[in-house]
Amino acid sequence: QVQLVESGGGLVHPGGSLTLSCAASGPIFSINTMGWYRQAPGDQRELVATIVRGDDTNYGGSVEGRFTISRGDAKNTVNLQMSRLEPEDTAVYLCYAEIRTPIPGTGMYTNVEVWGRGTLVTVST
Repeated sequence: QVQLVESGGGLVHPGGSLTLSCAASGPIFSINTMGWYRQAPGDQRELVATIVRGDDTNYGGSVEGRFTISRGDAKNTVNLQMSRLEPEDTAVYLCYAEIRTPIPGTGMYTNVEVWGRGTLVTVST
């Protein structure tokens, strides 16, 4: 079973920086899209940033110019560098991936969407 594990959340002061990492594991043939969403209490889940095959990136409007998504040095990992953090960035950050995975016993593949459990980022004095 494909799994995503996030790391790097925590408490940071306004204006500070933090880097999140996400690692995918399991039966992975390829990763089509990988990235981050976030959800604050009482709010809907919103796009933070994604990176697709070919390294095209997509950012949510509220973070563009402050956050940078990139592939990690390890295979099947992605990092999110967050700078100039604001209290409004406080949320649970969830790693997301669309992964091509083998269907056991068939020799065929299917695409699945996978979510991590999330890591809390708190921006506060």
